[in-house]
Amino acid sequence: MSPKRPQHHSDNLFAAAGLEREVPRPLPDRLRPRTLSEVVGQDHIVGPDGALTRMLETRTLGSLVFWGPPGTGKTTVARLLADATELHFEQISAVFSGVADLKKVFDAARARREMGTGTLLFVDEVHRFNKAQQDSFLPVMEDGTVVMVGATTENPSFELNAALLSRARVLVFRSLDAEAIEKLFAHAEEVEGKKLPLDAEARAVLVRMADGDGRASLTLAEEVWRSARAGEVFNAAQLQDILQRRAPIYDKGADGHYNLISALHKSVRGSDPDAALYYLCRMFDAGEDPLFLARRVVRMAVEDIGLADPQALVICNAAKDAYDFLGSPEGELAIAQAVIYLATAPKSNAGYTAYKAAMSTAKRAGSLLPPKHILNAPTGLMKSEGYGEGYQYDHDTPEGFSGQNYFPDALGRQTFYDPPDRGFEREIRKRLDYWAKLRAAKEK
Repeated sequence: MSPKRPQHHSDNLFAAAGLEREVPRPLPDRLRPRTLSEVVGQDHIVGPDGALTRMLETRTLGSLVFWGPPGTGKTTVARLLADATELHFEQISAVFSGVADLKKVFDAARARREMGTGTLLFVDEVHRFNKAQQDSFLPVMEDGTVVMVGATTENPSFELNAALLSRARVLVFRSLDAEAIEKLFAHAEEVEGKKLPLDAEARAVLVRMADGDGRASLTLAEEVWRSARAGEVFNAAQLQDILQRRAPIYDKGADGHYNLISALHKSVRGSDPDAALYYLCRMFDAGEDPLFLARRVVRMAVEDIGLADPQALVICNAAKDAYDFLGSPEGELAIAQAVIYLATAPKSNAGYTAYKAAMSTAKRAGSLLPPKHILNAPTGLMKSEGYGEGYQYDHDTPEGFSGQNYFPDALGRQTFYDPPDRGFEREIRKRLDYWAKLRAAKEK
């Protein structure tokens, strides 16, 4: 048998009074909105003209995907949505649930439906379900067994199946701005019946510490109240010492984030390794996700260096792998090294420009067939229709180049890639010019 928990004198007092001991609830839980109108920072969704407000006015609700950073109200809005539509609220997390769990939830929803009650199924971290698990939602979404509301911090376009996305509307939750965080602080002060013991500068720092996260802002406020002695008021330096946390140099969810990323990218493109390193280090210092920066550096390699230095992409991918292997702070040096390499490499956007031009032409050309001479003829019928007729095998020619037309006949030859005469692309330009002369000679 398990040993009994020793009783304390205070427990006996509560028992004698016939009272249950109430476990203290964290401030974010006590201040959770009770109606959609109390949700702050998401007026584009729950405001007077918000997407959900308009949806509720029609008394119809389809499946939804809530996409946004942590602490922006995704779970809260889902709960309130169930209340507003009189649906049973059921919550699961993709982190802890498997196929068997989903089957139980779906069976319970079907039974509930037969009794005349619908189900709003809130799926936290929905992007963590694999393809087969995501597909299992489709039948119950289609027949109305559940109204599925998925929450994700990742881009749904990349993380969710197209079939699931086609059956759900994506609503984007935004990081809370300073005004919204201030509203939360004011509400907390009203509920607690006391002001936060901070001077004006410290209060502004606390807003920045929340970093757009409403739940974090209230947790921080609660820590401030716990830490303050009677009559004590913290300044900014004391606040950071007390909380053992510094304010981010910029808001990763707003303009500062995008401004510094832009500055880094343009410094690399402008071949200034010193400026590029400065902006990279500012973002590291502010707590930016190094893997996010590694992805941006890979993007720079293909957009701004391209084939002027084919090693650029290899080095940037290696830097990403090195960070994965080493972690912070050692792995950050690999990303810094890649940034220096890119800034000092020859620059070319010819590949990037060629891709965009080819994509534009491909969209306009629609379903034009390639010329028949370059198509295989696996059947006699196809051979009799001219498939593969006249095809020249390039390796059998003296130059290893046949000069044939590979574009659809109706489109004619196009030119997308125009490499500059610098870096490795100088060699590519020589090859293209050589092949152009051969092609012209063969066409005479």
